[in-house]
Amino acid sequence: MKRNILLVLAVAASLFLSGCGYNKMVSLQEQVSSQWAQVENVYQRRADLIPNLVNTVKGYAEHEQETLTQVIEARSKATSVKVDPGNMTPEAIQQFNQAQEGLSSALSRLMVVIERYPDLKANQNFLDLQAQLEGTENRIAVERMKFNEVTQAYNSYIRQFPQLIYSGWFGFDKKQYFEAQPGADTAPEVQF
Repeated sequence: MKRNILLVLAVAASLFLSGCGYNKMVSLQEQVSSQWAQVENVYQRRADLIPNLVNTVKGYAEHEQETLTQVIEARSKATSVKVDPGNMTPEAIQQFNQAQEGLSSALSRLMVVIERYPDLKANQNFLDLQAQLEGTENRIAVERMKFNEVTQAYNSYIRQFPQLIYSGWFGFDKKQYFEAQPGADTAPEVQF
C-alpha cells in the first residue's frame, strides 16, 4: 500500500515538473552555460596568441617596451577575470567586459606601434599571427552573439506563464546579456 502511494506521488511529481517546464528550463540553462564556455574559449584563444605576437614584435621593436608591457599586463588581467555561469551577475559580466576591453585597447595601441616597422609588417610570422588574431576577434563577436541568443531564449522561457510561477521556486533566475561598452555608440574621432 505504501509502495503504491509512493509510486503515485512520484508519478504526480514527475507530471508536475514536466508540466511546469522544469526539464526545458534545465536544458535552456545548460545551453547558456555551454555557450558561455564557448565565449571564454575564444577569449582564451586570443590570450594564447598574444605571447607569440609580443615576442615577434619584441625582436623588431625593442624600444617599444612600454607598449609591450601594457599588452602583457592587460592579457594577465583579462585571463584572471572569471565568470561563473551559475552566477552571471551584471557586475561580473561588466568586470569581465572591462578586462577584455583593456586587452583590446592594448592590442590596438600595439598595432599602431607596428605601423612604424615596415620590416615587421613584412615578416610572415607576424602576418600569420595578425591574421589569426583578426579571425579570433571575429569569432569573439560571433560567440557573444550566440550567447545573447541562447540567453534570450532562456530568459524568455522562464518569464512565460506558467514557468514564471515555478522558475523562481527552482532557482532559475534571469541571465545577463553581453552589452556594448559605454560610448560604443559614438564613432571615434580620427585626426591626421
